[in-house]
Amino acid sequence: MKRVLDRLIADENGQDLIEYALLTSAIGFCAVVAMNVLGGAINAVYTSWTDGPAGVNSLWQVPDPKP
Repeated sequence: MKRVLDRLIADENGQDLIEYALLTSAIGFCAVVAMNVLGGAINAVYTSWTDGPAGVNSLWQVPDPKP
C-alpha cells in the first residue's frame, strides 16, 4: 500500500494542465474584479462626454417637425 501511495504522490502527469488552469482562472478573476472596479469610472467619463451643456448631445439640436 505504501508503494502505491508513494508512486501516486511522485506521479507528475497532468501537473502542467492544472497549473495552466489555475493561472487562467486567476487572470480571469482579476479581470472581472478590475472591470467591476473601473466600470463606474468608465461609465462616468462616457456620460460626461454626452450629457450636460458641454457634451456632444448639445452640439446639435433636433429640428422641430413641421406642423
